[in-house]
Amino acid sequence: MKIDADNPVPIFQQIVDRLTAAVAAGIYKSGEMVPSVRQQAVHLLVNPNTVQRAYEHLEREGVLISRRGNGMEVAEGAKALATNKSIAGVGEAFAQGIEAGKAAKLSRTTIDGLYRKAWNGHNQTDSENPS
Repeated sequence: MKIDADNPVPIFQQIVDRLTAAVAAGIYKSGEMVPSVRQQAVHLLVNPNTVQRAYEHLEREGVLISRRGNGMEVAEGAKALATNKSIAGVGEAFAQGIEAGKAAKLSRTTIDGLYRKAWNGHNQTDSENPS
């Protein structure tokens, strides 16, 4: 997981989004422990309070559950919850992009082309730089 300090999205929200995506992708499965607050903070080079805030948010959303004395564990049913949240987020991003394109009077063909270009560029990046 990587955090982008130049991204206008708050760091705690980036952590929430990336952990949610990891659960949706099956990287973390129900019953598995996620890295401790301290471990995650050291790995991401962020304040532990920021990680704690993200974990508490994910707990409120039902993605994580606290195991007193053991840390945070992926909740039962979290994959479906995280997948639905990811679908909603992608749909929201697409809707915003389409609205921005419409506001600029771009044609549907142009907007579709921008989507394909972004998709192809992302896939090339993934295959060239596996993480």
